[in-house]
Amino acid sequence: MSEPSATAASDAPASEKKAPDASASEKKDFIRQIVREDLASGKHAAIRTRFPPEPNGYLHIGHAKAICLDFGIAAEFGGDCNLRLDDTNPAKEDPEYVVAIQDDVRWLGFNWHALRHASDYFDVLYLAAEKLIRQGDAFVCDLTPEQVREYRGTLTEPGRNSPYRDRSVEENLDLFRRMRAGEFADASRTLRAKIDMASGNMNLRDPALYRIKHVEHQNTGNAWPIYPMYDFAHSLSDAVEGITHSLCTLEFEDHRPLYDWCVDKVDLANSPALVAPLTAKGLPFEAAKPRQIEFSRLNFNWLVMSKRKLLQLVESGRVDGWNDPRMPTLQGIRRRGYTPSALRLMVDRVGISKQNSLLDISILEGALRDDLDAHAPRRMAVIDPLKVVLTNLDAGFEESLAFANHPKDATQGERQIPFSRELWIEREDFAEVPPPGFKRLTVGGDVRLRGAGIVRCDEAVKDATGNIVALHCTLDPDSRPGMEGANRKVKGTIHWVSATQGVAAEIRLYDRLFTVADPDSESDGKTYVDYLNPDSRKTVTGYVEPAAADAAPEQSFQFERTGYFVADRYDHKPGAPVFNRSVTLRDTWAGK
Repeated sequence: MSEPSATAASDAPASEKKAPDASASEKKDFIRQIVREDLASGKHAAIRTRFPPEPNGYLHIGHAKAICLDFGIAAEFGGDCNLRLDDTNPAKEDPEYVVAIQDDVRWLGFNWHALRHASDYFDVLYLAAEKLIRQGDAFVCDLTPEQVREYRGTLTEPGRNSPYRDRSVEENLDLFRRMRAGEFADASRTLRAKIDMASGNMNLRDPALYRIKHVEHQNTGNAWPIYPMYDFAHSLSDAVEGITHSLCTLEFEDHRPLYDWCVDKVDLANSPALVAPLTAKGLPFEAAKPRQIEFSRLNFNWLVMSKRKLLQLVESGRVDGWNDPRMPTLQGIRRRGYTPSALRLMVDRVGISKQNSLLDISILEGALRDDLDAHAPRRMAVIDPLKVVLTNLDAGFEESLAFANHPKDATQGERQIPFSRELWIEREDFAEVPPPGFKRLTVGGDVRLRGAGIVRCDEAVKDATGNIVALHCTLDPDSRPGMEGANRKVKGTIHWVSATQGVAAEIRLYDRLFTVADPDSESDGKTYVDYLNPDSRKTVTGYVEPAAADAAPEQSFQFERTGYFVADRYDHKPGAPVFNRSVTLRDTWAGK
């Protein structure tokens, strides 16, 4: 069991707060406008937000929007953002997820003011529940889960009061303390708020605040046989931490009245006895009346982002784990080659709104293309190799040619690429019988080898079964770079890799995981697993220039004329390169 506060990323005193970022004045979404008005009115001296994921799975692309918003707003306005793990359901939580969540947040470029867990506040939450009982605002209910649903009513019919709703304060306190002591079986009793069973908002129909669950907790062990419900724990955790703006997605809009009810009824700011346990743990109490503000979720077509469905894909072996590059988890897309700057660019382009919508995945892929186009060095790689022999060069001929690392960024410098008598080219760059408009290599035709000169194909060499295994070509000696004939016009330019010094590489060609834009659709009795794309990954052996083979893991390149690729985070090694296709140069997916 660890003390969370000891692992906080930073706990800077107020005197060291950063000034508001100039970019805060550039973004005009409704949340930032609320923050500006709250600061201008003096409602808050400083801004504090939090990112509060439940550690019951890996974060996915949708969480990237929340991370960028929570941490971004705090930074833009000179405030703080806490990372708080909502660990109130230990049956589904795992320390593995906690580590991955922290890794994801750091990878996206953010750091937290303090690392907290909801479990840090279990003592406070328990005392707050007892206060609600003493005030007549909560009661212990013996209804079964099925009976609770029956009593709740419907959207058009009011609910009915529990027969246990009018228990005395003394009886409720006794029963709740015995729940705390572990006397009762799981689900045999709950502590419920006493609000209004006739409310039009179902969340206010005497919701549960605590349930009995004899499950060991990753931080508190077996100390607690009862655990607080999300709405109760979340609202009071925000109040304890001094959160000024509690940002969440639209599905929590109907929960906001309950959020405010919990904060107002417990009134931590005027209840010093309730927050005394924090002192014993060395945790600060920074009282605030947090304001919940909702925004739209981030949803893309061609994906599923349900944690339950992603877990099923992992556990069924349909993908190779949470970090499979086909998964929409942050660990997965990181391995795929997505960059933090591309995700932040995507979030900026999507914007912040109050209306849920299903976005086209081209927005996500376009952000990656634009980011890598600007920053990724260029390299040459051949994925489906066909050998070319330049017959007019001497056997063993080799030289080194200088190539810019990036055509639009001279600061990235140059590299040397070996050029030899024998080369690899892409098989699709040759056609024995060219289709109309074909501008690459044919027998008797010319093509420019990128940066090396113009070649004519003289012969296509075939094996006994008629398959083309090599091309015999002639290099025009006057067309080399810098020579008079270098500007001779030819129809096409193709890339190449030296067959003698190019390095064999495992190249994983990733595509979309599903074959339809809406895999969550259950039309025709099908489920998302029926729409899995059998061609979502193809693994081939290709050849890359030495400067690509020497890449560090997670280094991204544009393989010229082919797409954007990244050296695999785990499997890429010197002498045994492994590259994952991040995205093609343009959206040409056949499944659209």
